[in-house]
Amino acid sequence: MELLRLGPAGQEVPAVRHEGAVYDLRPLTTDVDGAFLAADGIARTRQALSAGELPALEGADELRVGAPVARPMAVLCIGQNYAAHAAETGDPPPAQPILFFKHPNTIVGPYDDVRIPPGAEKVDWEVELGVVIGTRARYLSSPDEALDHVAGYVVSNDVSERAFQMQHSGGQWSKGKCAETFNPLGPALVPSEEVGDPQQLRLWSTVNGEPRQDSTTADMVFSVAELVHHLSQYLVLEPGDIINTGTPQGVAASGKFPFLRGGDEVALGIDKLGEQRARMV
Repeated sequence: MELLRLGPAGQEVPAVRHEGAVYDLRPLTTDVDGAFLAADGIARTRQALSAGELPALEGADELRVGAPVARPMAVLCIGQNYAAHAAETGDPPPAQPILFFKHPNTIVGPYDDVRIPPGAEKVDWEVELGVVIGTRARYLSSPDEALDHVAGYVVSNDVSERAFQMQHSGGQWSKGKCAETFNPLGPALVPSEEVGDPQQLRLWSTVNGEPRQDSTTADMVFSVAELVHHLSQYLVLEPGDIINTGTPQGVAASGKFPFLRGGDEVALGIDKLGEQRARMV
């Protein structure tokens, strides 16, 4: 089962793909958002599918695929969460999670264009496992309870402009992370039950068909459970919030590859979660 949002930007229809067919979720909700997730939306979707209560979504294959989560309150990002990526940027693995934020309006669909900002010369790709919060998490007592607050997972591209991030930053990274379209998301929100262990997923990226990143979430410095627990000590995680959990080695900032230019095509994917593809314009 995969949750989708299909249709023109700003007019997406909530949907679910199950056993090869796409069904309309509007009998249950107006959108796939935090309110839907907090109200046991995934469990209610399973029940409705089992009972045959959802109609097929006609013409689903012809519709644009939007970001699978609407209007998150926050997009929280973890820096240098793969030891090899930290090393390629010249830093040791962090002793505790590095947190920065992306503006929620950076989120676009998985096949939408990514717009290069004026003056940008160091635009970079970052395949990441995105964690979608399903129930409020605050001051969790241990990582053991953290995954109970996760609704599911998505493919996320934490697009970055490295000069904005490092030279223009004043010590913070978000200036290089928040340009419009800088977070393609999806294609689907895959519920936790469908994914299993989030630390056993291969993730990869290519640019113009050439390999860039190829790693596994087993190499994370801090696991998903550790990140959710850690963040809950400092802020309240709300349903629909997204956590970008860091990227593995193989980015342009390593000096091994050129930065992105108009016309380049970035593809990336994660086991069980699907693939996305974006053209730079």
